[in-house]
Amino acid sequence: LVTSPTPSVFLHRTGSPRLPFASRKNQTLVKPRVSFLTNVKRRLPVVLSMTATDGSGEKSVLPGNGISIMVVNGCTGKMGKAVIKAADSAGVNIVPTSFGSASEAGQTVEVCGKEITVHGPTEREEVLSSVFEKHPELIVVDYTIPTAVNDNAELYSKVGVPFVMGTTGGDREKLYEAVEKARIYAVISPQMGKQVVAFLAAMEIMAEQFPGAFSGYSLEVMESHQASKLDASGTAKAVISCFQELGVSYDMDQIQLIRDPKEQVEMVGVPEEHVSGHAFHLYHLTSPDETVSFEFQHNVCGRSIYAEGTVDAVLFLAKKIRLKADQRIYNMIDVLREGNMR
Repeated sequence: LVTSPTPSVFLHRTGSPRLPFASRKNQTLVKPRVSFLTNVKRRLPVVLSMTATDGSGEKSVLPGNGISIMVVNGCTGKMGKAVIKAADSAGVNIVPTSFGSASEAGQTVEVCGKEITVHGPTEREEVLSSVFEKHPELIVVDYTIPTAVNDNAELYSKVGVPFVMGTTGGDREKLYEAVEKARIYAVISPQMGKQVVAFLAAMEIMAEQFPGAFSGYSLEVMESHQASKLDASGTAKAVISCFQELGVSYDMDQIQLIRDPKEQVEMVGVPEEHVSGHAFHLYHLTSPDETVSFEFQHNVCGRSIYAEGTVDAVLFLAKKIRLKADQRIYNMIDVLREGNMR
C-alpha cells in the first residue's frame, strides 16, 4: 500500500513506458470472491498415519502421510504437474491414475518419477470407483477446463469421493447444488493461492466496514496474464467490486488487459521465463483533487502458490474427514481459518 501527497497517475505515465511494478520484476509473488457456503456425514473416514522415524530414531512425519490424491483431468498440464510435485513433497501418495480426452487415453505421463496412466472419458466412472475402493482415503484434485466442471462434480458426487476443485467457470450454482445434494466433502475455490485469498478477504472486510471511504476517487486497473488467458482476471473483478462498495465508480470494461509478451516483459516487468505463466495486478486510486494516491499490487510468477494452496486444501479436507466434521462444501477461507498451514 503506497500513499503519496503529490499527484501521480502511474498507469499512463508520460516519458516512461514502464509501469510501477516493473521495478520489482525479479520478485516471485501472485480470483473471485469466495463464498461462505456451509451445510453438507461421510461413510469412509480418512486413515491418517501420523508416525514415522528418521535416521536418528526420532519420530517425524510428513503432513500428507496416509493420504492419497488423484489429479484428474490435469496431470498432463502444467498446473496438474505442479500440484503433483507439491503433494509429493508433502508426503501425499500419488495414485498413478488420471483422466484425459479420448485422444489421450492410454498415454503414460511421468511426474516426480511416477508413471501415471491416463484414461479416456468412457472409463471414468468405473476407474474412479475402483481407485476409491482401493484407496478409501482418496481425495481427488480437479484442474480442468471450465466446460468440464459440472460433469466432473456430478461424477465425484455419484461415486461419493471427496475432492478439491480449483477449476473456474462452469455453472457454479449447479455445481454447488449437485455437491450439496450428494453430501460429500469438498473444497471448491476458483482461487487456490492462500495469500491472494487472504488479501481478497481483507478487501471485503474493509468494504463492509467502511463503505464509501473512497468516494470520489478515480480507479485505474491493469492486469497481465499469459496470452492464453483471454478474459479479464476474476481476482481483479473481485477487488474492483470491493472498491465499488468503497465508493469508487468503475466499469469492469475499463480493466487494462496486457497479453502481449513483449509488453509484459518491457512495460510490465514480467520475467521472460514467466511470460507463459504469471498473474500481475495493479490497482491505482487517485483523489478528486489529485493530491492523494493509493496503490495496491500483487504479482505472481509461476504456479507454486496455487499448487501449495491446493495441497493445504487436501490436508485440510483429510483432517475434516478424519475428525468426521460436517460433510459440506468448504472454501479457502475455511482453510485459512484452520491455520497450521505449511
